[in-house]
Amino acid sequence: MNTPATGKIRPESTQQPEALNDFFRQMAELDTERQAATAAGIPALLRLADVAERDSGQANTVRSFLLGLYNGYRFPFNLVRLRGLDKTLFDDCMAVLTLDARATAKEVHQYLDGGDDRFERWAQEGAA
Repeated sequence: MNTPATGKIRPESTQQPEALNDFFRQMAELDTERQAATAAGIPALLRLADVAERDSGQANTVRSFLLGLYNGYRFPFNLVRLRGLDKTLFDDCMAVLTLDARATAKEVHQYLDGGDDRFERWAQEGAA
């Protein structure tokens, strides 16, 4: 609107447009989700990496799951296999999947010390 004295245009409102408020709200929600995924996912990944080093059916499933996150084209993973895991391991897999999907700060193997070597060793050992 024009002011009578100066003829300059001034904004009718100094409030941010609703779309901008929505954008900032969504960014804050994503940041909160990312923090929660990281807080739950990294400890779960460390536990799963320890399990993956073992020699059992569940360990093989965990290795295959982690390799699928590492490189899904090279190591396809049938999600039905997750049904064979006990609840704790299943929940850890879901936390790591959420970490990989929502945090996206790093690739899954990069959260582990020596992750590249570890994942490649699992691949060479033939996780089925």
